Parts: sequence; structure tokens; C-alpha cells
Amino acid sequence: MKKIDVNGVGRSIPKEVGDVYQLLHHLGLENRILIVELNRQILNKEAYDHPIRDKDQIEIIHFVGGG
Repeated sequence: MKKIDVNGVGRSIPKEVGDVYQLLHHLGLENRILIVELNRQILNKEAYDHPIRDKDQIEIIHFVGGG
């Protein structure tokens, strides 16, 4: 297990979750329009293969439609 922070909350994730894309899939967010920040750097979608390491800090912002 890896221990990371997602949106300020400590989480344990399986070590098989190796990159940002896999994390989004693990969280059920892979089909949403998102902004992902990894250790205070915004990632382009093309960089979602960036590895996730123990103690990484990740912020995920997803948009919600409404009116």
C-alpha cells in the first residue's frame, strides 16, 4: 500500500495503482473532466502516466454541471 493525500485527505491505495491515470480509474473518475495537481504542479492530461509515489499530494478538481 502507498499512502498519499488526495484533496487533503490521507488515503491508502494499492501499490498496483502506479500512475495518475490508474489512480483516477481507482477512484472512478477516469471519465470526468478534471484538473489534476500533483505535488503542487498541474498536470496535462498527457502526463497522467506520471508515477505516484508514497506521500505524494494530489488535488483533483472535477466540474459539476448545473443550472
